[in-house]
Amino acid sequence: MSATSEPKKTLIRGARLLGGEPLDVLIDGGTVAETGTGLNAPGATVVEAAGQVLLPGLVDLHTHLREPGREDSETVLTGTRAAAVGGYTAVHAMANTFPVADTAGVVEQVWRLGRESGYCDVQPVGAVTVGLEGKQLAELGAMHDSAAGVRIFSDDGKCVDDAVIMRRALEYVKAFDGVIAQHAQEPRLTEGAQMNEGVVSAELGLGGWPAVAEESVIARDVLLAAHVGSRLHVCHVSTAGSVEIIRWAKSKGWNVTAEVTPHHLLLTDELVRSYDPVYKVNPPLRTEADVTALRAALADGTIDCVATDHAPHPHEDKDCEWGAAAMGMVGLETALSVVQHTMVDTGLLDWAGVADRMSFRPAAIGRLHGHGRPVAPGEPANLTLLDPAYRGVVDPAGFASRSRNTPYQGRELPGRVTHTFLRGRATVVDGKLA
Repeated sequence: MSATSEPKKTLIRGARLLGGEPLDVLIDGGTVAETGTGLNAPGATVVEAAGQVLLPGLVDLHTHLREPGREDSETVLTGTRAAAVGGYTAVHAMANTFPVADTAGVVEQVWRLGRESGYCDVQPVGAVTVGLEGKQLAELGAMHDSAAGVRIFSDDGKCVDDAVIMRRALEYVKAFDGVIAQHAQEPRLTEGAQMNEGVVSAELGLGGWPAVAEESVIARDVLLAAHVGSRLHVCHVSTAGSVEIIRWAKSKGWNVTAEVTPHHLLLTDELVRSYDPVYKVNPPLRTEADVTALRAALADGTIDCVATDHAPHPHEDKDCEWGAAAMGMVGLETALSVVQHTMVDTGLLDWAGVADRMSFRPAAIGRLHGHGRPVAPGEPANLTLLDPAYRGVVDPAGFASRSRNTPYQGRELPGRVTHTFLRGRATVVDGKLA
């Protein structure tokens, strides 16, 4: 598929925009040309979408594409294909590559690979510190001024645990309205940790990962962000206590945003009893009480958005004993289904809320132009069609991602993305890559 091919004129007929009344949408020249009922467009490709939900293209703030350096687990091409299948039109590529994305040269490489793929826009995330080592600020200004225009910086996978470095980073990005996305994990409290600290870890004899290791860093950082007057984004919130700290910070009017992963909305540490490393993830799966708190926080807007933390690993890094296994799960191709299952089918969010949490808000946090826009005439035709009545069993053998480390294998989930459009070009048609 060519990234430069001209988009075709397409008429989407009878889709339920944000789950509302049926509507026709005409796409022409990469934009939404017209919306209404009973539209006709001679020569256009017609997509019969009765019963399907039409959403703005999804935006992920937290994707690991692994390129450069770990192309055995994912590449920008395979990752963006997986994103398109999942309904995404834009993803933010995290910086923990090899070499680390801590210079203008590396982020521009990732950005150009995304443009060449043609399946999904790729916005690189720059590292906060050189080599993710937490000692010296990376070239934040140069990465922002590069062709990639980086606005989000994160040492994800590692915490910026030095308060002075964190303060300096927040001060630096304030000049160009950037944001620091913190991986909240106090390293000294998680040495040797393998799973959530609690009843299950005690019974299994696995090193416990206490909730306070996350919560203490978030508490420090919201205070730092308020002191500096800068933007802080909290990655993959996983505990009820973290929710309360973020809620408190927002009540103060501080510029703090947060994300939750699909797997933290659904899975709990009880699954670790199987010792299956597919459930090993950072931060770890928590308790049912944490899951309940996270769902409520996403519903009431305390947590701003859903981010996949798509973390692909080759088979050998997961098919081993628990202690030696890598942490992480793939998530791009199942995220919308998990959100439907946990939030929509439970009545916690409607489809307009899903659009807000999976498109509008993440695009706003990343200051991403052309995405997270209303489905209206004149707007870029970045669109996702979902069949919410579909029920299917997850089979990773059919994934577009290069990796298969999904925690949902064999689980029935609702919803299927039938079509994804990137600036009017169909990247997914009838559930398959175009």
